[in-house]
Amino acid sequence: MPDEFHDAEGHPANAVHGYTRFLCELLEKARPERLAVAFDASLTSSFRNAIYPPYKANRELPPPDLERQFVLCREVTAALGIPVLIDHSYEADDLIGSALWNLRAHGVPAVIVSADKDFGQLLGERDEQWDYARNLRWGPAGVHEKLGVHPHQVADYLALCGDAVDNIPGVPGIGAKTAAALLGHFGNLEALLERIDEIPFLRLRGAASCAAKLREHGEQALLYRRLTRIALDAPVPEGADALRRTRGDAAALDALCERLRFGPLTRTRIKELLG
Repeated sequence: MPDEFHDAEGHPANAVHGYTRFLCELLEKARPERLAVAFDASLTSSFRNAIYPPYKANRELPPPDLERQFVLCREVTAALGIPVLIDHSYEADDLIGSALWNLRAHGVPAVIVSADKDFGQLLGERDEQWDYARNLRWGPAGVHEKLGVHPHQVADYLALCGDAVDNIPGVPGIGAKTAAALLGHFGNLEALLERIDEIPFLRLRGAASCAAKLREHGEQALLYRRLTRIALDAPVPEGADALRRTRGDAAALDALCERLRFGPLTRTRIKELLG
């Protein structure tokens, strides 16, 4: 959203306006019975930072004006009756994974609204991922089409080829195609490292060099997988109905609409969503 939006105190409010419009559209389109929004509050305090200090060190902290708007986004979410997931040790990915794991235990399929490739590792037979901006949805088969590996191999795949976004280097010389080919043959990272001697005999470009790199960096690859694997034990509400949307808080939303100077269209959509 353009930066011309400001709240009643003159602070930038463009991010909250854009987020609220998206959230209203999602609620109108999907009409979900269960829904949660996960926020990241662990950019410097995630358990992964203790394991590997350079983790996400390439990311700058959000400026104060944007951090302030994140808090307001959480307030809007909660006022709409949507459970908010946030933790200082676990990332949003972990909260989403743990919530999905809890729902799966109760036979409830889930849809992850995100384009992030990391989430591919979470998809079960009945789950989907939804790139909302492009209106693309896919299940486990779609993960293989996109990455060349199955959901249970995604964390190993990212550990091998790295993830520049999270500052995870991966094994030098192993790119996405090589990582997918190796996992296609060996199945998982443990088997790959146990059978390194077989790699030079594979029909793989630079196979001998690849084997040498894995001998040298195998321990690092196992460390990187601890970073790329989404945690399933984060503190989230438990039970089949834990993430049911509640009626919402009309008074809190009215106050937020005034404070954020929402326009009449957004206010009308919010009132209709409250029912």
